[in-house]
Amino acid sequence: DARVEFVTPRGRGVPAAPGPSVTQSFDRQVSLEDLFRQVLETYRFETPWDDLDGDAGRIAARAAEACEPGCEVTGLELARPVFFRGKGAYLVGRLLTSREALPFVLALTNPEGRIVVDAVLATVNEVSIVFSFARSYFFVEMDNPREVVAFLHSILPRKPLAELYNAIGWNRHGKTELYRSILRHLATSEDRFEIAPGQRGMVMAVFALPGFDVVFKVIRDRFEPPKTVTHDEVRQKYRLVFRHDRAGRLVDAQEFEHLEFDCARFGDPLLAELTTQCADRVHVRGDRVVISHLYTERRMIPLDVYLRQAEPEAAREAVIDYGQVLRDLAATNIFPGDMLTKNFGVSRNGRLIFYDYDELCRLDECRFRALPPPRDDADETSGEPWFYVSERDIFPEEFRNFLGLPPALLQVFLEHHEELLGPAFWLRMQELHARGEVLDVYPYRSLRRLRWRPRATDRQPDPILSKEPKT
Repeated sequence: DARVEFVTPRGRGVPAAPGPSVTQSFDRQVSLEDLFRQVLETYRFETPWDDLDGDAGRIAARAAEACEPGCEVTGLELARPVFFRGKGAYLVGRLLTSREALPFVLALTNPEGRIVVDAVLATVNEVSIVFSFARSYFFVEMDNPREVVAFLHSILPRKPLAELYNAIGWNRHGKTELYRSILRHLATSEDRFEIAPGQRGMVMAVFALPGFDVVFKVIRDRFEPPKTVTHDEVRQKYRLVFRHDRAGRLVDAQEFEHLEFDCARFGDPLLAELTTQCADRVHVRGDRVVISHLYTERRMIPLDVYLRQAEPEAAREAVIDYGQVLRDLAATNIFPGDMLTKNFGVSRNGRLIFYDYDELCRLDECRFRALPPPRDDADETSGEPWFYVSERDIFPEEFRNFLGLPPALLQVFLEHHEELLGPAFWLRMQELHARGEVLDVYPYRSLRRLRWRPRATDRQPDPILSKEPKT
């Protein structure tokens, strides 16, 4: 309601500086090991540390590695509250050195009843992924979220304020900040809304502002075959994703109602599409475009577009990560449904993320089957199945037909993820979930884990994460 909404479209949108109540500092007056021993002793839990002295030494070694040659650690500044999510907890702050301050996160786990420092993260890229828009919100006990966001913004200046509020569980504040940023962009630019690049969606009309890192999605009035989902089911899918563990692989979506924009900010093709194919939710009133309901998501490069443009090695790594997305989602009891590459995006950090939810469902709702062999030549040449297929039936052997990968990249996928094209993997994951297993999906590479030792049989997930974003 424009009469009561609280926005500051011309403000800078930068929060106040964090106060001393939000952080605590540790000056280095002793050895590095003693510095981190002091940190761990300060952040004691009811559950004891598994190996406080050993972890202090391992952290010290990683901290020294993070510094440039000739640079030394002078101290540490950490947020007072602990950030909890899933089976992990995180101490978040920055490492102070003689040259610069580095983002610094200690990832904690409790695998066997005693707390372990599982990983040390000391690059912008690694810490940014921990706070990714594709991960579930943290649980953080705090009295002053604005100052906490200010501190996080000082560590991750490229992160939008809206995403930082979301990350600490204040998603309504995050939604307000996002709306403010949209208004600021419109007030300070001449950008017009345009149809988003990539293949046309069958369920959603998707559009964007060229200079704004967000896409807007409106549900179409009618869905073309083979889509059978209803409008209400689409909205239920988005609610499921909002409540579910996103494992760093499902994009966060903000739901808006009753938005109005100037007609002049819409390109003619887009306005024609919205008013004819989304007329239940979009209409023109005078010189205003009124949208009764839409979703916003972070803009990414669609995987099919990315693969056509990427260098061969980058395309290869993206395809490997594509298979890892399917594994990570399965580990959190999610099946994406529509596995076409156009439904996956590549983020700024090079991670693949799924963003098309109209066919998404819980893994335990599916019935994975092997394709029955044909009974005779007529079955083999038939264009119709010769066996009964229910709505819940899924035949992983058919996934190969929907990947849409060129031969060279399909071979890469098969080298790393061929088991995904058979029912055994999916049935095994269903069995684990049925037993109540909560599987580990880490927001960092296995090589960053302090006590992890690679074996010859270990696959390396997230192969792209070793690359820092270009600036």
